Amino acid sequence: MTQPSAWDIGEKKKLLVFQRSFHEHTLRMRVVLSQLPLSVCVCISAILVWLFFPATLENPLFLIFLLSQAFLLALCIVVPWHRLPFASFLTIPILDMVSIAFGREGGQEALTGLSVLVVLPVIWLCASGLYPRLAITMSFVGPLGIVWVPVFLHDQVSEQALTKPLLFPILILGIGVSVSVLTLSMVRQQRALEQKDEALKEALDISTKQERLLNTVMEALPLGVVAVDGDGHDILMNRRQRQTHVLATPPDNNDPDESQLLVFDTDKTTPLPPDRRPVRRAVLGERFTDQLVWLGTGEEQRAFTTSARPMLDDAGKFAGSVVVFSDVTDLVNALAAKDDFVANVSHEFRTPLTSILGYVELILDDDEALDARSRKQLDIVRRNAERLLTLVSDLLAVRSGQIVIQRHTADVAELVRGSVTSAEPRAAKAGIRLSMDLPEALEARVDSSRLAQVLDNLVSNAIKYSPDGGDVEVAAWEDEDFVFCRVTDTGMGMSEEEQAEAFTKFFRAGGVRKSAIPGVGLGLPISKAIVEAHGGTITLESVPGRGTTFTVKMPA
Repeated sequence: MTQPSAWDIGEKKKLLVFQRSFHEHTLRMRVVLSQLPLSVCVCISAILVWLFFPATLENPLFLIFLLSQAFLLALCIVVPWHRLPFASFLTIPILDMVSIAFGREGGQEALTGLSVLVVLPVIWLCASGLYPRLAITMSFVGPLGIVWVPVFLHDQVSEQALTKPLLFPILILGIGVSVSVLTLSMVRQQRALEQKDEALKEALDISTKQERLLNTVMEALPLGVVAVDGDGHDILMNRRQRQTHVLATPPDNNDPDESQLLVFDTDKTTPLPPDRRPVRRAVLGERFTDQLVWLGTGEEQRAFTTSARPMLDDAGKFAGSVVVFSDVTDLVNALAAKDDFVANVSHEFRTPLTSILGYVELILDDDEALDARSRKQLDIVRRNAERLLTLVSDLLAVRSGQIVIQRHTADVAELVRGSVTSAEPRAAKAGIRLSMDLPEALEARVDSSRLAQVLDNLVSNAIKYSPDGGDVEVAAWEDEDFVFCRVTDTGMGMSEEEQAEAFTKFFRAGGVRKSAIPGVGLGLPISKAIVEAHGGTITLESVPGRGTTFTVKMPA
């Protein structure tokens, strides 16, 4: 490759000079460029005079015109204008007018119209935007002096002599006014554009800083975050999510679509249908929280909870969604280990309890071997052993997700009365007023013993968690094809976070733990399992310090 010559470099520099915007040049270069059109016209005029009117070159006034123009151009080039007061360069167009006056007087016999050159310094003055009133004044006074001064010098003053050339300075004044108006308009537009430019730069800086902050936060998050547009294309993905995506990528497919990713259901082996996969649900505009999925296969398989929130545009239309993946493998494994532990302990409890109950039954069957006091004590042992065995069975049932119920026609109102009656001694001791709101009869096909267990637990909790007394109301009613039971207390209540965990096994609210109220956190999970086994639901509403309401809804 050949090196560029000095001529090529010079040509490139010349091109750069003319490719730049006028305001991008240095002040000295702007002054030179403003003077250059007049200098070029003067050179052309000098050539024409030399070719066709050489005698004019001997006229001292015309020579003064040429020399002064050369001097003014040199002055534009040599003077460091940036070191002088900013408007000092305006002396050049004013001196140009004086120079043109000499040229008109000395060369009018050779070239007519030399005075028209004054339009160039007038344009310079008015286009500068500096001192607009002075510029407009000079755009009239300068040309007027050019045409009137010779009249006075030659002593030809008359109304006709003064009026005859008056149209010329008026015309130049019109040009100056037009240029000045256009310049002022352009200056205002330029200032407005500069303000907008500054605002855009500031907005860009803020946006860049926010983007940098967002990227830093995204990369620092221990969660996988992916943002998709309305068509399902990824528009943002942090480092953790890229790792998660690699985990779900099949080994023989480097660029899988959503349906090809290794995404499995909670059993870790059943592939999720495409329309139930987190990202696909998000693209469809769904909003969901804590969907549990397993990604990958083999020893590297991990559990993730996923949540999605849709993004809306200015018109409120769906524009995409943000999906968050949280690795909960350790938590899921810990919960599974806890469930296994509970199941193993429950199995170990069941065998000795069954044996205890069997021997107690054998002793109670021998009427002659026991007196009344011993029989009463053994009845207590049997009742508590049966209760403990039922609790163990319920633990195993909750662990496996199966609670067996045996439906038969029962009076739900009578079951409520029985639960309230059995709880009255405890309520009286705690200073709590029990009340019921029941119909005379309320028949439904339910497992009466299981439903009584649910009612006993809810009423017991209402009394237990109202340590300062208060009111507990139990109500039951039928609506269409459903039976409802409601237990309301005015006790401690629960926060929103505690309500979300109320039906979790072994969960106990912070206030309950601090108050040393006995319990293991199994009553509500077992009650929920029983109600759901009936095909029903159990819900709660609570306000801290004001009480709690549990509502059971079951098919009649």
